[in-house]
Amino acid sequence: MSSCNGNCANCSSKTCGDRKQESLLEKLNPHASVKKVIAVVSGKGGVGKSTVTSLLAVAMAREGKRVGVLDADITGPSVPTAFGVTDCQGANEDGLYPGLSRTGIQVMSINLLLDNPADPVVWRGPVIAGAVKQFWTEVIWEDVDYLFVDMPPGTGDVPLTVFQSIPVDGIVIVTSPQDLVSMIVGKAVKMANIMNIPVLGIVENYSYLRCPDCGKKIEVFGKSHIEDVAKQWNLPVLAKLPIDPAVAEAFDNGLVETLDASALGNVVEAALKA
Repeated sequence: MSSCNGNCANCSSKTCGDRKQESLLEKLNPHASVKKVIAVVSGKGGVGKSTVTSLLAVAMAREGKRVGVLDADITGPSVPTAFGVTDCQGANEDGLYPGLSRTGIQVMSINLLLDNPADPVVWRGPVIAGAVKQFWTEVIWEDVDYLFVDMPPGTGDVPLTVFQSIPVDGIVIVTSPQDLVSMIVGKAVKMANIMNIPVLGIVENYSYLRCPDCGKKIEVFGKSHIEDVAKQWNLPVLAKLPIDPAVAEAFDNGLVETLDASALGNVVEAALKA
């Protein structure tokens, strides 16, 4: 028991705590269909993970795929805002239908279930983790080719619940060009390795600011070391995204689907191969 990592699906032990080995994967709603699940993670908050998740969903939808976004950041949900989605499509005895964006991207978030989206979710870890499970077991995802999971930062209850309960096909790590980047990436990679989930690569957000007058790239957060970190973990750098006020404005106004998401083309390609 002392060496248990909580991943029963890949445990070599036949018994654990006097019980038989069993998978902790939850069953998808029988009326739903999801082909691939890609989680977007980070070892810390504030790196623009939700922005990357939303843009990635937009980029994949433009490839002609049916896309869903599961907002697993229960205490800090922001995906509905990005897509301008305020309500679910409804519910019946079979389950709950997710919200639908202007271009047909399916969105599920705790904010779609609150009377007032501004109200805080003051729940303990197990309750939060349970809500994330329900977004998989009770939501009717309709013919989704790629479901992107916007994870909360860190390696706590919710990331562990997602990795154990949902069949994640790969993760994308989002970081920023700061001195902590090596530790941030390392934590995410090590957790993925423990859970036996492939890491598709790294996206560096806030990589630079392009001067609107001369076009010069300004490294606001200092010189990037992402290539060295990626080499350390034998991972590809899939994208380097600039600081762009237009992205923040579109995100805040529910217009993420109007943005150019071509910079995430390599991420889409990696996800298609997952």
